[in-house]
Amino acid sequence: MSLTKFCIHAAAAGTLFIATLAFAQSDAAGPIATQAGTLHFLRDESGMAAVIDKEVFDRFDAKRVVHFDETSGTSDTVTRMLVQTGSGPILYDFRRHPPLVQRAGQRMTVKVFWQGEEVVMQSNLGWYRLQRGKLTKLQSSTNVYH
Repeated sequence: MSLTKFCIHAAAAGTLFIATLAFAQSDAAGPIATQAGTLHFLRDESGMAAVIDKEVFDRFDAKRVVHFDETSGTSDTVTRMLVQTGSGPILYDFRRHPPLVQRAGQRMTVKVFWQGEEVVMQSNLGWYRLQRGKLTKLQSSTNVYH
């Protein structure tokens, strides 16, 4: 195989690998099947309301809904979701009822990588981890997030 063909194959494989690491963002307002029930995002007087089975469990400021979902492999329902808001990302954990709500508390636009119980986010401010409601700026390391 020539060097040119090798480089093209390597670049294509690298692009495919990186594309599978980040979860796609969605702007769906609902209905969204979660482990805690059926989720809808509704606009109200204060911005947006997150509603599960007709019960509001959170409110946030946003002009539109943008979220990253983690689904369970077996039932294809959403287990966790990171929502972009005007005041920063919010993590919803639908494995609990009512859902656990964790606010990052820092305004940023992110790409999301699910890593076990933590959420790793790449933003214009650097790399961050949100775990158990605590936002931590990550330092350079050899960890691979996917």
